[in-house]
Amino acid sequence: MGEAEARARWSRRGALVVGAAAGAGLVVPGLAGRAHAAEPPTTEPAPRPGPATVPGPDSVPGPQGMPGPAAGAGGLAEAVRAPYIARCFEWGARKPKFPPKIWDRRPIRILVHHTAGANTTDYSVGAAHRLARGIQAYHMDSNGWLDSGQHFTISRGGHIMEGRLYSLGELNGGRRVVEGAHSPGQNVIAIGIENEGTYIGVDPTAALWNSLRATCAYICMKYGIAPTELYGHRDYRNTICPGDRLYGMLPRLRSEVAGLLGRRLSRTEAGKASWPLLREGSSGALVEAAQYLLRDAGTLHAKPDGRYDERTVEAVTAFQTAHRADDANGILGGESWPELARTVHAGTEGDAARAVEVLAAYRKVESVPDVVDHPVWQRLLGTGGAPVPVAEDPPGVLDR
Repeated sequence: MGEAEARARWSRRGALVVGAAAGAGLVVPGLAGRAHAAEPPTTEPAPRPGPATVPGPDSVPGPQGMPGPAAGAGGLAEAVRAPYIARCFEWGARKPKFPPKIWDRRPIRILVHHTAGANTTDYSVGAAHRLARGIQAYHMDSNGWLDSGQHFTISRGGHIMEGRLYSLGELNGGRRVVEGAHSPGQNVIAIGIENEGTYIGVDPTAALWNSLRATCAYICMKYGIAPTELYGHRDYRNTICPGDRLYGMLPRLRSEVAGLLGRRLSRTEAGKASWPLLREGSSGALVEAAQYLLRDAGTLHAKPDGRYDERTVEAVTAFQTAHRADDANGILGGESWPELARTVHAGTEGDAARAVEVLAAYRKVESVPDVVDHPVWQRLLGTGGAPVPVAEDPPGVLDR
């Protein structure tokens, strides 16, 4: 494993469970393109925790104008069946340190993660439950969080489990959301799904993929989330998560989830603009442009050369520290790019303008708009598509 991959693996927010128990087990067959049918284990929303037992504000109202339960779902949405999701007590969860906060609002997107742990070949229910217990222990004992950070977990055998207490009941209710801790800024407005394994160089198992698709379709149907609103952790943080391979499969996931909801997405709808993930070992025009931007920001003092070497890692880390990034880890991802790629106007001179010139030459673009803002930067960086929305959690989120 390279240094950059190891750094991402052990990131406080990104690392979950390393080396989950492995062994021989029963392979769960694929689900043949349909959400596997089961009645929801519970349809009762969780009781609202009393303000005396939960740190933070006593009242957590949601904004006006939230979409109704059917928003974003097509004519066949009623055909989406609930996949079987094991409740916390079924996999042996510990009692949370205090009850999780429940917000009077619906989430607006789903974030896909990978656990950055072992790609085990033990596909049994027992292995899945051990995974869930290991994640919870890491989050509570090492991170100091109140419970598992993610709302749901899917094992490589395709077994789906509730992560944070009350998440399943609130999903089935379709009106409120449990506050998570899977990605700062996205812990209320996004449902976090952890997928067992590391997907930097390999694809997820068919069983995991089919369960992920079924889970996303059910979440979209219950909360009224459009199937286009599925994103990777790296879209909002400086992290390799959910891995290059799984992240590259997100357009397919959006399309297949849309199919389960009775919709058909165009290629443009299924794709999303994004910020490229650059880390140690990367090279080329994108790195050179980033180096000019780092020099513009005052954290790189040498001549840009297109090599993401140790000095570039140090410059990125210094920039992240100055901007109070959640993880100042030297990986240039969706958290730091929007701050680094500042708006450049026609006639501007300096390193930021030079970064535009480097990318325009690389893309063989004869002219660029008079104002180079985030959408233009993303097109020059080669990640065309609909812009990733920048909405973040409302005030009062604990992030633990």
